[in-house]
Amino acid sequence: MANKLTINIDIDVLDSAAELSEQEMQAMELAKQAAADAYAPYSNFLVGAALLMEDGTMFKGSNQENAAYPSGLCAERTALFALSANYPKAKIKLLAVTARRRNEQEFLPAMPCGACRQVMAEYEFKQKEPIPVLLQAEDGKFYRFNSVADLLPFQFNSDHL
Repeated sequence: MANKLTINIDIDVLDSAAELSEQEMQAMELAKQAAADAYAPYSNFLVGAALLMEDGTMFKGSNQENAAYPSGLCAERTALFALSANYPKAKIKLLAVTARRRNEQEFLPAMPCGACRQVMAEYEFKQKEPIPVLLQAEDGKFYRFNSVADLLPFQFNSDHL
């Protein structure tokens, strides 16, 4: 007989930006700026990510497409890889993600793809402490996760090698 495993994931659903902390608001604004800088001539889907570091500085990334699919890269991985390449010991205190379509002002739900979730999990595992994640949701709402583990509960990491 099979056993059942139940996983509880805590997600704060915030009804508006007014419920964000000052640092969350700043990170989300930087993510929106990053989305405006996205190179997405094929999908016209602009995604921006912002990383808040332990010292209060922020780092951004945007999706980068390429005519030779799948050579592009998502905003989350662009930000994480660039941060790690430039500041390999930086501790991430928050990851914020937002998205919108080109020529539209309304921001859309921004859900990281599976590859991004795995990379995010790697950085959380590397720094040995949770990375809270703030995602743009529908209708001006936001999803706040306490940890990347909430987005990817069954993670693969170096302990599995």
